[in-house]
Amino acid sequence: MGIISVEQVDHLYWLGRYTERVYTTLKMFAKSFDKMIDSADAVYPEYCDALDIPNIYESKGDFLRRYPFDAGIADSIISNLNRAYDNAIVLRETIGSDALSYIQLSVYAMSNAAKSESPLIEIQQIMDDLLSFWGIVDDQIDDEQIRNIIKAGKRIERIDLYARLELDKFKLERELHRMIPRVLRSGIRYNEAALNKLNTLINDNAMDYAGIISSVETIVA
Repeated sequence: MGIISVEQVDHLYWLGRYTERVYTTLKMFAKSFDKMIDSADAVYPEYCDALDIPNIYESKGDFLRRYPFDAGIADSIISNLNRAYDNAIVLRETIGSDALSYIQLSVYAMSNAAKSESPLIEIQQIMDDLLSFWGIVDDQIDDEQIRNIIKAGKRIERIDLYARLELDKFKLERELHRMIPRVLRSGIRYNEAALNKLNTLINDNAMDYAGIISSVETIVA
């Protein structure tokens, strides 16, 4: 492909982050959907607090409809999917039409999910489309740097989300070992001190989740 512009690097990095953000938050939402419907407890405030998003919802029913599907909410899942699509569109020539098509399919499936009273089937389709997108990135993008930039964004986002959700040490270590080589080979300008600190924190048995979040957020300026 040749030299990748600073603007392309930014779009590739955020394409990786936003596709991962949508995938992981949809996965969490799907797991909690039936539980929230059947439960008398309003557990969604804990969800909002964990992800550091404003709790603007009036009830669990309001949360279940608006958090995934209201494009007027900056932190909604559909808003993050739209951002992934916006980055993919300007990268059409860089990532190829097949990769872009799976982002487009996920947007279409999200629209269908918003109209459904029981959206879990469509939500699963969105996650499948995103998995297919990542598969196309591996299979059809020949430029290793492009792949590494997208996947650096993906892994950084996953560590950020996993730390916010306070998942176990093994899962964070697994993602760290996947993330570091991608960052180093991506050509992205990164904060070496933040990367080293993140490595230390995740390998520490104490699991300072707040410190992990702070460090991973500053790896790429």
